[in-house]
Amino acid sequence: MSAKKVILGAASELALRTLVERAPLASSLAEAFKKEGFRLALVGGPVRDAILGRLGNDLDFTTDAPPHQTKKILKTWADHTWDTGILFGTVAGKRGDTTVEVTTYRTEKYEEGSRKPDVEFGETIEGDLSRRDFTVNSMALELTGETPEFIDPFNGLSDLGKKVLRTPASAEQSFSDDPLRMMRAARFASQLGFTIAPEVIEAMQSMSGRISIISAERVRDEFIKLLMSNDPRIGITILVDSGLADLMLPEIPKLRLEIDEHHHHKDVYEHSITVLEQAISQEERLGGPNLVIRLAALLHDIGKPKTRNLIAGGGVSFHHHEVVGARLSKARMKALRFDNETIEAVETLIALHLRFHGYGDGEWTDSAVRRYVRDAGDLLDHLHVLTRADCTTRNTKKADHLARTYDSLETRISKLAEEEELSQIRPDLDGAAVMSLLGIKPSADVGKALDFLMELRMEHGPLGEERATEELLQWWKARRHP
Repeated sequence: MSAKKVILGAASELALRTLVERAPLASSLAEAFKKEGFRLALVGGPVRDAILGRLGNDLDFTTDAPPHQTKKILKTWADHTWDTGILFGTVAGKRGDTTVEVTTYRTEKYEEGSRKPDVEFGETIEGDLSRRDFTVNSMALELTGETPEFIDPFNGLSDLGKKVLRTPASAEQSFSDDPLRMMRAARFASQLGFTIAPEVIEAMQSMSGRISIISAERVRDEFIKLLMSNDPRIGITILVDSGLADLMLPEIPKLRLEIDEHHHHKDVYEHSITVLEQAISQEERLGGPNLVIRLAALLHDIGKPKTRNLIAGGGVSFHHHEVVGARLSKARMKALRFDNETIEAVETLIALHLRFHGYGDGEWTDSAVRRYVRDAGDLLDHLHVLTRADCTTRNTKKADHLARTYDSLETRISKLAEEEELSQIRPDLDGAAVMSLLGIKPSADVGKALDFLMELRMEHGPLGEERATEELLQWWKARRHP
C-alpha cells in the first residue's frame, strides 16, 4: 500500500468515525438515496471539520440525483424540508437537531459584470469538487458505496495538514467563478488559523475589484462570519492588504493615517484592531460572542481621518470624531444591508464612546451619571466593554488609573441604580398629568413640558409628585408671562 493510500485511509477512517459519532443520521440519509439508485457524499466544510474532529450539526451533501428527486427523497427522511435554493440545485431538510443541504453535482460561475451566478448541473463528483473554493473544501466522503470512500482529487488533505489555503483550479478561475471566495479566504484564515498560498494572495490583489459585483447581503454575511471568528485580526488584515476592504469597507484602510516626525499620533488602524481584540476578551460580560460590540469596537474611530487636524508645534487633534464616526458607521452599515437594530446600536455606541473621557478624573455628578445611563439605555453594558477596551496605552500607570476611574463610575452607577431605578428614568409626571395641571390638549407644549421635567429629573433625581407639580406650574407661568 502506498504512503498516499495509508494517509487517505486514515483520513477516511477519522472522518467516518467522527461522522458516525456526531451525525448518526447521515448514514440513514445515504441509505434513502441509495435505495432510489442515487449516490450521496458528505462534501466540503463538513468533511474538513470531520477530519479536524469538530463536525457540527449542519451537514452539506452532494448527489447525482436531480433536484426534484432530492426533494422527494428528503420529504420521506426529514421532519421538515425547504426548497428555496432548488433552482441552484439545493434542497434542505431538518431531522432532529441535524440540518442538511443536498446539492446536485454542479458548477457555478459569474459572467463578467453579472451579479447572479450561472449554475450548470454536472455528472460527476470530481467535476463538482473541481469548481469548489479551496482544496481543503474539495474533499468528499462517498457514503452510498459498499464501504465509505474518501475522495480527494486535489490534495486537500495535504493542504489541511499544512494549514494552507489553495484553490483546486487556478486562483484566477476560482475567483472569476465566484468573487466572494476572496473574502472567504480571509474568513477561513481567521477561523482556522490558516495561511493563504502566495499565488492566491496575488490573485486576490489583482482581482479585488471583482468583489463589487457581489450583492451587499452576501458581502455582509461573509464579513460577519469573519468578524465573529476567534481571530478576526488575521482576516481584516488580509482584506486591507489585498485591497478588498477598499471596496467593501473603505473606512478601515483609511485608518492607516500617515504619521510624520512632527505631528505624532497613535496608529489608528492598529489601535482599532487592538480595541476589537480587547472587547472580545470581555465578551463574557455580554453573554458571549457579540456582533454589536465587535462592530462598534472595529468602527469606533472611523471618524478620525475626516476630523484630523495638525496642531501647530506638533501633535494631531480629532475633534468630534465620535459624531462623524457614528454617521459614517450608519451609512456604511446601511450600504451593507445590516438590520436597523444593529445599525442603531453601533451608531449609539460610537457616538458615546468618548463620553467617559469628557468628565475628567472621575468628578462625576449624579446628574452626569444619570445622563450616561439614560443615553446608553439597553446598551450600557456594551458601552462599559467598549470604553474599557478603548484603553490601549502601553503606560501601565495610566492604564491602571483609567481602569480604577471607570471602576469608580460603575460603582456610582450601581449605587444610584439601587436608589433611583436608573434603568427606568422618566419624568415625575406623565403626559396626562401635565395636560390636566396646565389645562391644555395634546400639543407640542406637552412635549416641551415633559422635556423640562426630564431635565429636572436628570439634574436632581426623583422630585416627587408635589415638587414636580410646583416646578411645572412655575415653568408654565414663566413661559406665558416672561
